[in-house]
Amino acid sequence: MARDIDNTGFMGELKRMARTSGAVGGIAARLAGNRIGIKTDKVIHAEGLKSALGNLKGPLMKGAQLLSTIPGALPDEYAEELAHLQSNAPAMGWSFVRRRMTAELGSGWEKHFRSFSHEAVAAASLGQVHRARLVDGREVACKLQYPDMQGAVESDLRQFRAALGLYKHFETAIRQDDVYTELAERLREELDYRREATHLRLYGDILSNTPDVTIPAPIEEVSTGRLLTMDWVSGRGMKSVLAENPSQEERNAMARALFRAWYTPVYQYGVIHGDPHMGNFTVRPDFGLNVLDFGAIRVFTPRFVQGVIDLFTALRENNEELAFHAYSSWGFTDVSRETAQILNEWARFFYRPLMTDRECTMQESNDPAEAREVLDRVYTGLKRTGGIKLPREFVLMDRSAIGLGSAFLRLGARLNWHRMFEELIDGFDVDVLAQRQKDALTRAKVPPPLSTL
Repeated sequence: MARDIDNTGFMGELKRMARTSGAVGGIAARLAGNRIGIKTDKVIHAEGLKSALGNLKGPLMKGAQLLSTIPGALPDEYAEELAHLQSNAPAMGWSFVRRRMTAELGSGWEKHFRSFSHEAVAAASLGQVHRARLVDGREVACKLQYPDMQGAVESDLRQFRAALGLYKHFETAIRQDDVYTELAERLREELDYRREATHLRLYGDILSNTPDVTIPAPIEEVSTGRLLTMDWVSGRGMKSVLAENPSQEERNAMARALFRAWYTPVYQYGVIHGDPHMGNFTVRPDFGLNVLDFGAIRVFTPRFVQGVIDLFTALRENNEELAFHAYSSWGFTDVSRETAQILNEWARFFYRPLMTDRECTMQESNDPAEAREVLDRVYTGLKRTGGIKLPREFVLMDRSAIGLGSAFLRLGARLNWHRMFEELIDGFDVDVLAQRQKDALTRAKVPPPLSTL
């Protein structure tokens, strides 16, 4: 049921802090109890934490979900629950929508539309989406940000930082100072829908020659910093498509489009979509994909992309020297030779589908049960060698790899991942990528990251 309550301003933040502080405080109490030998049922508490965060309209649950994909960053029980976290708060009602649309487009906002759905077609952590038709007949999606999201972001980030600070007192294998910095910057950027409009233009440009991927175009004349209007793209959720038991050929088509949509921008332009969960793309009638929600976009330095490819080459050729230097390009600092060898075990597992030159399912080459065993060994090894500090660049790269791997597993696609990857990096030249990236960012008018402003 939709609701019209508008908890903005100081009182809204107090309520929010009370809820999130309770969740974070619960983690603290149980971690401290385990540390001094008082056992608690972490599974039950993790379920309660998931429930508490899932009902929030805001970014804290995004941060928790992202952190759950980083091995060792949270206790296993918390990571397992939070990895499946989705916002389930109800959409705001029509009286709220009218107030928000008036705030963004003025008192005569209805003149821009022939029709505008009273009910939201989707509700997410920062805003909700309505289907509408412009006066010229175009069907559009209007993403309307909830009120006072800037305050909510800052409140949630304070709580998230407190949780990270607590956990690092008990576990030292993975230091996450830069994880917080990266997450905070990306979340603050997500609040700016004008920036997201430039990301839509950027991806529309990058993937203009990729026919099995559709990127909606922004409609600037009816968009603001907190209202993003874009082309309506027709498609169905992947869950409903999979429920109809599509053929192997159809499964492969969806996986191939997904691979191209995410990795063409990375290896040819140094840009990544950092949120590949299944709610952010829909399936076209021809089993191509519509890609949605471009708030969490990360631009990498060409040197970082070079490092990712160098690590792939090093593992394929068993070149430990090249692998050692590749980690520096990734942003890892003070990595010893022993630590690099431990990281190589993790990298070999995740690169394995790209090094297997035959058709295979992701399950065959990247089995989740084996993943847990590998990551446990890596985590134990990192603790033994003094730990590592995760670089900022690692965060969304890892998030995307985990999210895409999960989607490929659910699809049951059977492809030659190696050949697809080789096509993307064939003839790679770091200087060519740098120029291509610069030109694309300029054409789309993408502003620099907040950290450089």
